[in-house]
Amino acid sequence: MQFAKRLDPLQFNVFADMDRAKAQARAAGQNVIDLSLGSSDLPAAAHITDAIAHSLSDTSTHGYLLFNGTRDFREAAAIWYEQKFGIAVNPETEVLPLIGSQEGTAHMPLAVLNPGDFALLLDPGYPSHAGGVHLAGGQIYPMPLLAENAFLPIFEDIPPAVLAQSKMMVLSYPHNPTTAIAPVAFFEKAVAFCREHRLVLVHDFPYVDLVFDDRNSLIQAESGNEEEYRKLMAPSIFQADRDKSVAIEFFTLSKSYSMGGFRVGYAIGNSELIAALRQVKAAVDFNQYRGILNGAIAALTGSQDTVRNQRRNLQKTTGCLCKRATGHRLASACTPRHHVRLGETAGTLGPRFREILHSASTEYRSRSFPGCRFREIRRRLRAICLSRVASNFGNSS
Repeated sequence: MQFAKRLDPLQFNVFADMDRAKAQARAAGQNVIDLSLGSSDLPAAAHITDAIAHSLSDTSTHGYLLFNGTRDFREAAAIWYEQKFGIAVNPETEVLPLIGSQEGTAHMPLAVLNPGDFALLLDPGYPSHAGGVHLAGGQIYPMPLLAENAFLPIFEDIPPAVLAQSKMMVLSYPHNPTTAIAPVAFFEKAVAFCREHRLVLVHDFPYVDLVFDDRNSLIQAESGNEEEYRKLMAPSIFQADRDKSVAIEFFTLSKSYSMGGFRVGYAIGNSELIAALRQVKAAVDFNQYRGILNGAIAALTGSQDTVRNQRRNLQKTTGCLCKRATGHRLASACTPRHHVRLGETAGTLGPRFREILHSASTEYRSRSFPGCRFREIRRRLRAICLSRVASNFGNSS
């Protein structure tokens, strides 16, 4: 059977490959410590699941849900953004419900790119960023993230010929996997750059709440001075693009509210970009079950203790992890302000990195935190880092 050529660059998917490796390991009787997927092992809060459970017996929630039926959710998202960042949002024209932020980042290129157009992506970056570009028939220019640049891209390094064919730039901070946090000053530079070159600026923002430091200053500030808290938290792109001239930002409830399995998120941004993404979405799906959106409304408008507990739990776990990692020469994993970074970042998600993932998934399984194995993983990843990013990201993603 012959399939479309657009599937060729999608043959490798890190999550699917690791899932198969985990299944094989468990079938062989191995105990697996699963670090392959950023899914919370904490449950969603009771007031969230109660709202969903209550909806099940309400037969009015059992039908298809179109855009106008999501108004309550869109209003909750707009209020959440305004309270968190001090940014006014119009729920009618600047908010779009999504089946997780991944849906938004994968579908956005279909609304922006024509075949052959370039998208400027972070390297390394999240798989759906590249996947959406491939599906849209676009080309990818990788912007390398290096430690000496604080894991921020250097816009001046983008070749003029590439820039002339570019239509969009995708950023994501706090960044996965480096955990770098971009300051507002960097976002201001990115917004100015995108305005100058008429680029759509996409910001994937799933880790907004998973930021902390070793001095607990953010945790202390959130119960005190609101302005001080905003200075310490990860910034929104709209703190640099307050009139929403070029940007769209994607948020998911998976991380902050432990709702990964419920698949719910939203986009906030430029009204034209929201309308364009809504056109794509209308062609491929309806919205989630209304009960799930009721749970999301409860999450956004209810007690935020679940978010604070999530952050404190991660800080405690990361502290333990970093302490053990430091003992095994992984001190670079522990940064003053972070969610967690293990080892040095590879410059590409190409064949060598895939080989390491396969090796790690088949060789390194245990009940504990074995130092010798981390040394070997670190040695192998370091070997990758010594090579520069591949010139053609389309062959390396």
